[in-house]
Amino acid sequence: MIWKLSVTGIKNRLKDYLVLFSGLIVASMIFYMFLSIATNPVFISKDVYGRTAYLTYIFTFGIILLVIITSVYLIYANSFLLSMRKHDYGMYMMLGAKSTRIGLLIFSETLLTGFLAVLLGIILGLGLTTIVTKVLVGKLGLEITHYKAILPSAIIGTLLFFVIIFLLGALSNVHKLTHTPVIDLLHEDQTPINLNHHPVLRGIEAICGVLLLAVGYYVMTLSTRYIYFLIPTALVTIIVGSFFVFNGVFTAIINYLLNKKSFSYRGINEFTLGQLKFRLQSYTKILTMISILFALALGAITVGLNFGSMKDETQKSIYYDATIVSHTPAVKKAEAKLTITNKQTYHYKEKGMHLYFNRAEFEKQPLKEIEIYFHDNQDNLPTYKVKTLVTAELDRPETAANSIFSQMVPNGIPKKIKLVSPKRWSTLSGQKKFVSYIKVKDFAHDFPVIKQIQKQQLRENRNYQDIYLSSKSYNYNNMIGFTSAFEFMGFFLGIAFLTMLASTLMFKVLSGAASDKVRYQMLHEIGVRQRLLRSSIRKEIGTLFTMPAILGIIDVLCGLQLFKTLLISPYHNIWIPFTIFIVLYLGYYLLTVTLYQKIVLTTE
Repeated sequence: MIWKLSVTGIKNRLKDYLVLFSGLIVASMIFYMFLSIATNPVFISKDVYGRTAYLTYIFTFGIILLVIITSVYLIYANSFLLSMRKHDYGMYMMLGAKSTRIGLLIFSETLLTGFLAVLLGIILGLGLTTIVTKVLVGKLGLEITHYKAILPSAIIGTLLFFVIIFLLGALSNVHKLTHTPVIDLLHEDQTPINLNHHPVLRGIEAICGVLLLAVGYYVMTLSTRYIYFLIPTALVTIIVGSFFVFNGVFTAIINYLLNKKSFSYRGINEFTLGQLKFRLQSYTKILTMISILFALALGAITVGLNFGSMKDETQKSIYYDATIVSHTPAVKKAEAKLTITNKQTYHYKEKGMHLYFNRAEFEKQPLKEIEIYFHDNQDNLPTYKVKTLVTAELDRPETAANSIFSQMVPNGIPKKIKLVSPKRWSTLSGQKKFVSYIKVKDFAHDFPVIKQIQKQQLRENRNYQDIYLSSKSYNYNNMIGFTSAFEFMGFFLGIAFLTMLASTLMFKVLSGAASDKVRYQMLHEIGVRQRLLRSSIRKEIGTLFTMPAILGIIDVLCGLQLFKTLLISPYHNIWIPFTIFIVLYLGYYLLTVTLYQKIVLTTE
């Protein structure tokens, strides 16, 4: 009978259970997605171009951070689960149910809820990981060969972590329930919450929070030689500092606005500020977690985009897209697939240790190159300018033009280049050859074909190697190899953290909607218009979304200093990921407001 009553109680609060269950699924799904990278040694050692020891160290702290974040989330989820059922369990005990039986019931419910959630989370995590991997690799043209969506170590790690946490949560729930008087269980919703009023303590927390954040941000500007010191120091100071800032600084701001009568007496601002003050005490840990998740998600996407832009810089650094020296059918067939916008062909004769070129062809179509100018400015990005090589210097030894041209011709380095008049060139004996330099409409689009042409010519002519090693396609291919894993991890983890961020904040706001409904009904009954209530909700939830976003953005702006040694300009085009992320974040805010209003506002 007691199990039937339990099922009936769950059905009556099915919406709340769905919010809880979906949040747990997302948490376990994201946990698995992160572990699928962090516990994949083959991927880290083979696909990621970096010191394996550093990467392992960084991912170890990433796992620790994710464990802390997920644990806080699960503690709130467990607390929410118990609060939903306290009244029901108190009623069962009033009707004569034994506390041991009730304890077994709550133990089973907690463990079963967690186990089902983590199983579904892992299954969905496998699916989402596979989809995200295929989309990122396909759309971004990444070279990822050793990453596996299905990783046994990640599955076992996720299962063990969540089962242990829910086992501890179940035992905690049993202890709380069996040691709480029945009368307190029945009147749980009516128990007043004591707000701690310690202005001096809040002031100390605010000062300590700002100082700790300053230390964390300063540490991230230090050289990466101190990486083993940077990561743990920044992790501790920023997390603790964020907690104190939310508890001290933002509380002080709300108190100031409450005392400012010209503001608080306008509309129902006093009620809105009171709600925020009431929430902030119980939201401090969650808001700290959200700010860290916000920084991780935005930072990961920003770094991913920055690594992607390094391929663009490689394209700009070399003028010609491809060099063709072969007329074989395989090369001609591949060349026909290119969208060529310019083609410069030069003929020469190879005789002994000399390469004789027709000077007139260079006078008609001068060779060009890219000159790179480096600047010590905020962007730290080089400037690329097209320069025409002086024809008279192409065959003059020890000139820059001769050195550049020698690398653009087969056998140009060991042999001597000579430019002669058309008349003399026609009389010279020797093997007739040619070299063509082409530019295409879209190098990234035509890169696979260009790469195929270059490798085909390398197989046909071993003297083509010097050209190949200095070609745009070779450098671009190397850059893809260097950036692909970082770009993949950036977008992959950015999507994962963004999903968990949205789920966590929405869960926390919506989980308290049922108890907030009474307050809004009272305001409605005393004559407050729906328009003012909706405005109050928008402001209240907007503040809860804005506070962690502000800290998260500051965290990212300072945290990008860690990537100075890997990225040319970590802050280049930073507005692009910020805009994308803020638009998505705004979408989550609007969705949360809509769902919350549907729950708490009375339909007229």
